[in-house]
Amino acid sequence: MPRAVGRSRTEQQPAAGPAQTSPDLRLSGSVGDGPERAEADEQPPLLLVEDDAGDALLVEELLADSGLEMRLQWVSSLEQALEWLADRQPGCILLDLHLPDAHGLQSLSDLRQHGEHIAIVVLTGLAEESVGLSAVAAGAQDYLVKGKVEPDLFGRAVRYAMQRKQAEQDAAALQAGRIHARENARLERGLLPVPLLRGAGDVDVVARYRPGRAQTLLGGDFYDVVQLADGSVHAMIGDVSGHGPDEAALGVGLRIAWRTLVLNGTFGPRQLRKLQELLIAERSSGQIYATMTSLVLSPDRRGATVMRAGHPGMLVRSPAGVELLVPPGGPALGMLPGVDDFPAHRMDLVPEAEIVLFTDGLYEGRIGSRERLGEDGLLVLARQSADLAPAAFVDSLLSRAEAMSENYGGLADDVALVHLQWSRDVSIP
Repeated sequence: MPRAVGRSRTEQQPAAGPAQTSPDLRLSGSVGDGPERAEADEQPPLLLVEDDAGDALLVEELLADSGLEMRLQWVSSLEQALEWLADRQPGCILLDLHLPDAHGLQSLSDLRQHGEHIAIVVLTGLAEESVGLSAVAAGAQDYLVKGKVEPDLFGRAVRYAMQRKQAEQDAAALQAGRIHARENARLERGLLPVPLLRGAGDVDVVARYRPGRAQTLLGGDFYDVVQLADGSVHAMIGDVSGHGPDEAALGVGLRIAWRTLVLNGTFGPRQLRKLQELLIAERSSGQIYATMTSLVLSPDRRGATVMRAGHPGMLVRSPAGVELLVPPGGPALGMLPGVDDFPAHRMDLVPEAEIVLFTDGLYEGRIGSRERLGEDGLLVLARQSADLAPAAFVDSLLSRAEAMSENYGGLADDVALVHLQWSRDVSIP
């Protein structure tokens, strides 16, 4: 079992320093504080893996004189070190490469596998300095030569080893973040496309996307806008349940499939049935589903056809004000695989009407300990911003919803918004 060796200088009793205690008592584990005391210390202990009691005493004295505010924990074999590391983590490990159950750099390799985030300083003999260099090349942060170490050098080596290990971890995290960012950019290009508009500026589109606060990858929110040669404008917005690369990839697949179906002339309920078939075939789990709204603006600007699959409603702005419309719809895609009833709802629009599609992350954020913004709260925000231009209106909705939930963790989910408006500069047919 692991043994505690002495105390740091700040913990020593005035009448009994390390030199006044028998090495035999240290080997029996009766010296210093037990492991349970080490766990309570704010500063992680210094773990010494050394089978020689005399060398252990030397390290204890160096620690006491070094000024390090660390407590020494001593084990005499690699097996004991691995047992100790199973449920505790030291600030640094001092490792002798000659142990009863391990020899050479293999012990370093084993410790690194079990404590990859822990700094390791290797202890070598006078004639083994080249071994210390090999240990650093193999992953140790530093090495010390027994018999040539002063307290100041000892303290500096331990401090630098811990700082160097932290710097290595920070660099690795930075690189991982850069890779993550590149992956996010690839997903974003798939999820957030450039609208395909064929008309000469006769429709204006404002789109926004905001990743949820808890996600490091983009979630499954997606949208698209396509205008066909006949002047009709097809738009969609959707949300795959869950978060992560699988869900984001599924969202990309659904968006591309939707655009392909539109360009091939597949409209109406058959369109959503095809998308549901794709989702069921491609999803990684039977629990994954997607909500979606598919919208067609008539080229005469007087109406729209809407299909909803478990998705929230939409905001409609007009000179009369802002309304929240929830047209009839069917279940979310993949929620009920045997059900494929997605009614197409026709609605009339005044020529100046503007439509805002959004995902539920916009209104699901908490604005109180037990209260969410909700669709009613979102409508209030929309009416307060009704006089703003399209881009400012969308940005106001997003920023105000985020601000209201800031004290309760911020937006809880990804948010996508699409604002559609016929250009006021083009005459009505």
